[in-house]
Amino acid sequence: MFRSHTCGELRLEHANSTVTLAGWVQTVRKFGSITFVDLRDRYGITQLLFGEELNSQLDANPLGREFVLQVTGQVQERSNKNPNIPTGAIEIKVSSFNILNKSAVPPFTIQDDTDGGDDLRMKYRFLDLRRNAVKKNLELRYAVNRSARNYLHEHHFMDIETPFLIKSTPEGARDFVVPSRMNAGQFYALPQSPQTFKQLLMVSGYDRYYQIVKCFRDEDLRADRQPEFTQIDCEMCFVEQEDILNTFEGLIKRIFKDVKGIDYTDKVERMSWEDAMWTYGNDKPDIRFGMQLLNLKFPAHTFPGRPSISNLIDGANFGVFDNAETVVAIAVPGCSEYTRKQTDELTDWVKRPQIGMMGLAFIKYNADGTLKSSVDKFYDEARLKAIAEAAGAKAGDLILILAGAEERTRKAMSELRLEMGKRLGLRKENEFKLLWVLDFPLFEYDPEENRWVARHHPFTSPKPDQIKTMIDNEPSIKDAARYLEHPYANIKANAYDMVLNGNEIGGGSIRIYQRDLQEKMFAALGMSEEEALHKFGFLLGAFEYGAPPHGGIAFGFDRLCSILGGSESIRDFIAFPKNNSGRDVMLDAPSTIDDKQLKELSIATKLND
Repeated sequence: MFRSHTCGELRLEHANSTVTLAGWVQTVRKFGSITFVDLRDRYGITQLLFGEELNSQLDANPLGREFVLQVTGQVQERSNKNPNIPTGAIEIKVSSFNILNKSAVPPFTIQDDTDGGDDLRMKYRFLDLRRNAVKKNLELRYAVNRSARNYLHEHHFMDIETPFLIKSTPEGARDFVVPSRMNAGQFYALPQSPQTFKQLLMVSGYDRYYQIVKCFRDEDLRADRQPEFTQIDCEMCFVEQEDILNTFEGLIKRIFKDVKGIDYTDKVERMSWEDAMWTYGNDKPDIRFGMQLLNLKFPAHTFPGRPSISNLIDGANFGVFDNAETVVAIAVPGCSEYTRKQTDELTDWVKRPQIGMMGLAFIKYNADGTLKSSVDKFYDEARLKAIAEAAGAKAGDLILILAGAEERTRKAMSELRLEMGKRLGLRKENEFKLLWVLDFPLFEYDPEENRWVARHHPFTSPKPDQIKTMIDNEPSIKDAARYLEHPYANIKANAYDMVLNGNEIGGGSIRIYQRDLQEKMFAALGMSEEEALHKFGFLLGAFEYGAPPHGGIAFGFDRLCSILGGSESIRDFIAFPKNNSGRDVMLDAPSTIDDKQLKELSIATKLND
């Protein structure tokens, strides 16, 4: 046998036992006539002691880092124990060894504080995976996977595979396409999600379905996005929204318990999409801390029925506020002592291209109750105090104000709020807060095409009490300037997102299951009857054969793992990720294919000069 125990298994109770270990050489330390070697495998590290009788053999066959080594010897108590590792109380006095394979000098050190940069470690990912930090991430990923499967099995969900080679129905993100050799000039697409298949499984009567499944989207990359990613994909029939929310709150709480040892007993908060946008500036708010938005000025149609307090800033002849569509503020606790250098740095931060603001105004609500502001030329102290108090500020706080176009300003303030929360240590890695965001608009208006687009996807049902509104009204928008008056502008989706610490980790909806309503949705999105039949005729046809009410949700598995692991990048939790250009630098993929393959696929390529 190659080994009797692993490198993380032996303890003092094994003393005087003869064992055989196998693994990789982590370090070699020679002290005169004896040599210490740290041997590593997936399970841990064990110290080896090579005595005088073996040193001559080591001189003839020296060990190097990452050599594959097999040793036999006796377990003994270490004289100099290492309390930082589970095996730190013992060592193996080696009686024989066998070098199973030698290793070239690694391009970077295989340890947590490695000297390898991202590009180098991605090229040699098979070596990077040996590092303990990466191994822990993959162990966490496996633990989340196992916990989810156990929970779903206990709740009668059935794991059913769906195809990877499907029909391209491009809307939203771009499809990856695969040429068909047997059907010249035709292409499969890789699925962006199993959406239509899981709905068909409900029509087929499978009641509760799930997959932990690969999905594919050809889109620009960032820290939390990969061209191939994994979802926990679920669907249930004969359910309403409340059934979905309760079931999948339970799933995430179970994962917290199994993976992090956290007994999440708090009630999961619920918030409407409009309240999230009004209070936090985005639809996936981090509710672990306050700093809620003060809406000093906003377009009346954006939040109809919300009270206006623009009187706090009106009439001061301050053009930046007067000419802005939106003015929003937050109160940052305990920061009134910020220096000019610090406020200038924040101004530069909001001026960055990814934030896109022209500037930043501030009010310092000093500890002694006085106020100083970058706009005190226009607003007296009484007005500044009224603004500060409306923002919920207390003495010692700093009020930050942004002004500009509605969408950009609200998004920028949301980002600034998160940044200040991070700087003040309010976004703690080991603190988790769940939130359901509900009642999204069913449609968004596309001014370039003068039509509606689906905020979620075209299979999402309206709220039950608004189905008639959708059926009874034509979707066409005759007067683009008055699209807000169209009945579709106020239809809410029977949809829900789960948010964790300011990240959307899951989203879903109650689905359309009647053919006439689904055809109405396709028409609303600008599809002709012929186009709808070409793309989704199989689904429309299935709805004629007793389709049950159904709904579901999909969780971003990679993102959930990264949040639980305290990382901002999902790449850290994927065994073989792509880089920011969508390349696998280890395999050198994507790559060209030879002319013979192109000919077999009936494909000719044309590259731009």
